[in-house]
Amino acid sequence: MIILSFKEDDREITEIPNTSFFLPGDKNLCFLIHGLTGTAKEMGTIAQRLNKQGFSVSVPLMLNHDKSISCLKRTSWQNLYSSMRDEFVKYANDYENIFVAGLSFGALIGILLAHEFPDKIKALNCFSPTLFYDGWGNPKSRVLLPLIYRTPFKYWLYFKEEYPYGLKNVRLRSKVEGFYKNAKLFDYNKVHLYGYPVIPVSCMYQNSLLAKKVISILKNIRTPIQLLQARDDDVTSPKNSYCIYNRVSSREKEIIFLENSYHIITADQERDKVAERTIAFFEKHRA
Repeated sequence: MIILSFKEDDREITEIPNTSFFLPGDKNLCFLIHGLTGTAKEMGTIAQRLNKQGFSVSVPLMLNHDKSISCLKRTSWQNLYSSMRDEFVKYANDYENIFVAGLSFGALIGILLAHEFPDKIKALNCFSPTLFYDGWGNPKSRVLLPLIYRTPFKYWLYFKEEYPYGLKNVRLRSKVEGFYKNAKLFDYNKVHLYGYPVIPVSCMYQNSLLAKKVISILKNIRTPIQLLQARDDDVTSPKNSYCIYNRVSSREKEIIFLENSYHIITADQERDKVAERTIAFFEKHRA
């Protein structure tokens, strides 16, 4: 469903908890990046599994993801990237090996980090990378997005999160639906658990700009890379993983398709498989 609203939320929002967390481990660090309008909790299961294997794990919250939707919708991809880069740099000299994994928009941030810090990042995992909003669950009106991007309407239009909410797991999906279905535009009471109930078109525009940047530098990526995606992804089709796979210059690269999940594979039906494949991939490059 598309929402048109000229209202702005200029309040100083304080009720959204910062969900970032750090799990101490050995000299090998896993740096995990959540999705756009999402929450660090999206990476909770995989973070715990990596930490049980001895890895240190950092899961920062992206800039303005604990602020009002009016603040978030005017945040550029450059600022979002800078916030993750600043967090990454905090650890760059303290860990022997750093591994990066990102979900959706976060996967693109991860690729940019690998481009900027090729000697620091030993391996890269991309979960459901989102270069194009071409999954089966996107509304047909998405074809109008390139036109809307050129107008101020991108700041006043929102896509309300709808079924299946990126999740095939019925139990988890029902929890998310309980919040998303009834949430108002400026309702933040469970954002720290499930992410924002709407996606501003302006944020989708920033995703498209970041995607163009990422596509332009893929040929320079030589970091070992693993791409994991649901074959039936409702948000972004397998074309996205193939696009990255076919353009990177990494000698070691692989695509793994999941058969029983939707977009948020780090929390969905096959989250254990995602964790296992991530651990195995990172272990190969561990000191």
